[in-house]
Amino acid sequence: MKNFLASTVAVSALALMLSMTSVRAEDAVDPNAKQGGAITITYKDDVATLDPAIGYDWQNWSMIKSLFDGLMDYEPGTTNLKPDLAESYEIAPDGKTFTFKLRHGVKFHNGREMTADDVKYSLDRVTNPKTQSPGAGFFGSIKGYDDVAAGKAESLSGVTVVDPYTVKFELTRPDATFLHVMAINFSHVVPKEEVEKYGADFGKHPVGTGAFKLAEWTLGQRIVFERNADYWHKGLPHLDKITFEIGQEPIVALLRLQKGEIDVPGDGIPPAKFQEVMADPEQKARVVEGGQLHTGYVTMNTTMAPFDNVKVRQAVNMAINKARIIQIINGRAVPANQPLPPSMPGYDKEYKGYAYDVAKAKALLAEAGHPDGFDTQLFAMNTDPNPRIAQAIQQDLAAIGIKASIQSLAQANVIAAGGDKAGAPMIWSGGMAWIADFPDPSNFYGPILGCAGAVPGGWNWSWYCNKDLDAKAAEADSVVDPAKAGERDKMWSAIYDKVMEDAPWAPVFNEQRFTMKSARMGGADNLYVDPVHIPINYDNVYVKDVQ
Repeated sequence: MKNFLASTVAVSALALMLSMTSVRAEDAVDPNAKQGGAITITYKDDVATLDPAIGYDWQNWSMIKSLFDGLMDYEPGTTNLKPDLAESYEIAPDGKTFTFKLRHGVKFHNGREMTADDVKYSLDRVTNPKTQSPGAGFFGSIKGYDDVAAGKAESLSGVTVVDPYTVKFELTRPDATFLHVMAINFSHVVPKEEVEKYGADFGKHPVGTGAFKLAEWTLGQRIVFERNADYWHKGLPHLDKITFEIGQEPIVALLRLQKGEIDVPGDGIPPAKFQEVMADPEQKARVVEGGQLHTGYVTMNTTMAPFDNVKVRQAVNMAINKARIIQIINGRAVPANQPLPPSMPGYDKEYKGYAYDVAKAKALLAEAGHPDGFDTQLFAMNTDPNPRIAQAIQQDLAAIGIKASIQSLAQANVIAAGGDKAGAPMIWSGGMAWIADFPDPSNFYGPILGCAGAVPGGWNWSWYCNKDLDAKAAEADSVVDPAKAGERDKMWSAIYDKVMEDAPWAPVFNEQRFTMKSARMGGADNLYVDPVHIPINYDNVYVKDVQ
């Protein structure tokens, strides 16, 4: 799939496997990087946990990635998969058996060597209901998952330790996303003895194989990471220490950055200061902009009249002035014309979407039998800027005759309404908009557009269910050969083009990331808008003032 993974496709009866191996670890190290130094990052809120089986928010996600490793990871600053703790892997031609060869000599922070037993233990732990992991469902394609989830078994029958450095996974179906699943935090490897030592407090005493190890955690004040001198990846990390200061208001953090007291405001540029920062050439020069795996959209309940008429849904798509809405958030997004964001594999660059066209939208409504429009409700989360965005959408809809009353509610109440088939005709997803769990196009389909998500309590708030597309999605996810990734991406592009023809959503914008850094920070720009590390890729950045 990616240019530094060597792929060999089965071409004879003897060549039964697809084999993927990594390049030398040191090849990924910036030759300009300097070793040493320390940085300070601020956050307003404390971190709940650093347990990879539990942590599931943007703040602790990258911290966990620096303390732990998985079998797979991504090339820094990109969505390109690469082996990590796995030195190589093989995929059976049927796409249902994955065999990973582990690196030798990888040590946990406690000094013990990691083996295949630790991989199996970590996956048994994350899928065990007693762990209460929010990520357990990602492993649903592994044989034996249902029994573990139901409490009928303690171990995944589909995960086998072949020898100390080989682990085999047997799946119930071909799954092209499985390598991504092996890269998410939930599959990161933990040592059994440390988990048993600390129990529920393991998240406050994390021990992994990662580039950094925890040196201090003073609740409500600071978290300190120090360099793991025994890290298996030669040349990483570059920094000796990272201090995360907790309890810093974003406005104060920005002032401290301007004074040179901190290096990255973890909560980003405060919205109230964004235009001021971008208008100042000196400050703007320290801002890095990049895409993220996010789409904000309006759902329309396709089972509820009049949104059961595709022409009505298409009219709504044409009625929304996306450029004006982006102005409301100070230009911190780009217009969306399809479910996938531009930085996601499978994004169709040729697709134009529905142009903003009030006259055509009115004509479509008339064709649908609503020449004078209709009354409806638009649900939205009640935290800024979402009420203001909802009001802009309300005004756009009024221009074509749709009178939408806004139901501005707490997040939990909007989510509950979306998961109720008779709950909400329309929802603005802002504040709850979809950010991919991993950079694969399937993650934008199954949970929020597929039939499996159109269930009570689900996240498919449009209640859209196209069984033909579900079949095509399953077909796309059975293309497991990484050498055919381009072919699979085209299959997903066609699926999303058809989704847009049916128009269960009106995609509005894809948020951009803006990371501000001190002048002493070094490393490629994409490390500061890394699609899987927020706010930055801690392992690969460095400081330029090391003596």
